[in-house]
Amino acid sequence: MNTSLDMPQLIALAAAIGWASGVRLYLVVLLTGLVGYLGWVPLPGGLQLLAHPVVIAASGFMVFIEFFADKIPGLDSLWDVVHTAIRIPAGAALAASVFGVDHGVMAIVAALLGGSFAATAHAAKATTRAAINTSPEPFSNVGASLAEDAMVPAGLWLAVAHPFVFFVLFVLVLVASVWLIRKSWRFLKALFARVARIFSGRPDPGVVPAFQLKKNPPGDTPNV
Repeated sequence: MNTSLDMPQLIALAAAIGWASGVRLYLVVLLTGLVGYLGWVPLPGGLQLLAHPVVIAASGFMVFIEFFADKIPGLDSLWDVVHTAIRIPAGAALAASVFGVDHGVMAIVAALLGGSFAATAHAAKATTRAAINTSPEPFSNVGASLAEDAMVPAGLWLAVAHPFVFFVLFVLVLVASVWLIRKSWRFLKALFARVARIFSGRPDPGVVPAFQLKKNPPGDTPNV
């Protein structure tokens, strides 16, 4: 790509970087730095530092570590907890860097939205993976991790190559993320409550069916 990015591409890139930082921060830094270093995409001034060989090497090392850590049940959730304080501010900072000091107002808006997108993505990832980890088999965990590995480069590419398509899909992803957060949180909340009852010595009612037949009064014929 020999020309600079236009405004729709910059807005899409800021949104993509903010969101993706909540899922795979180090992969975002590595991919952004690589495409800039190789000259495939003309990086905005605020992101050109990511193309430095030292930054590429450091982020590549962390991508290697995260690739395996994120696929081990239990360790992945611990990794998410540790990175709660890293992914969200980094997503805000990287999104703001797309515009830099030359577009101060846009940079502030990008920081606010980028941090919010990173927080949403991180919350969806962390709660969903915690819910998946309650299953004894490891394959769901690995599958979810591989899906996240693929979504990040796909989202970054789409933001630059087809920004308007990205905007449509991005809205759908945000809606799905909010749904996953609510669904996973309700599941985890019910699970924690059940564990608390067990350790407190109270009887565990078990799983309550979603539908229960109404009891018939004595002498009535049961409904069929």
